[in-house]
Amino acid sequence: MPHDHAPGHIGHNHDHPDHLHSHMHEADGAADLQVLTEQFIDGFIAAKDKMSYLRIAGVPLEIEAPGGGPSMKLVDVTLTTEWQVGTASPSFGSRELSYLPYPGEMVTERTNMGFVYVSLEAKQVTDLRSFLQTHPASGKDTT
Repeated sequence: MPHDHAPGHIGHNHDHPDHLHSHMHEADGAADLQVLTEQFIDGFIAAKDKMSYLRIAGVPLEIEAPGGGPSMKLVDVTLTTEWQVGTASPSFGSRELSYLPYPGEMVTERTNMGFVYVSLEAKQVTDLRSFLQTHPASGKDTT
């Protein structure tokens, strides 16, 4: 909804109790990325023509090699599924980790996708999450 600003007001960073702002927080960005990842993977699995799906999504079929050299070609798409069954973190005053196994209902599943590029000299796997964070169609503001 458009709103007027006082004369001389420049920009949008101001504090008015009756003016609501919506800002993306880091946790919200991670949640959005998780949803995009899940939807992308679901769409890829369901696509009858996988190459067309990748082209429409803007996944490059060739990329430059990280250190120069021949371009790298997309040859595989991998799906990996992991289940988080617990957590471990440093313990205070000890070299042992504090380990907390999860009860069954807290075990979570995560699926991710990787794009495998190769050349005669190198192999590189690009993680779907990295791709979505840097790709303009991901919904992330790159400006």
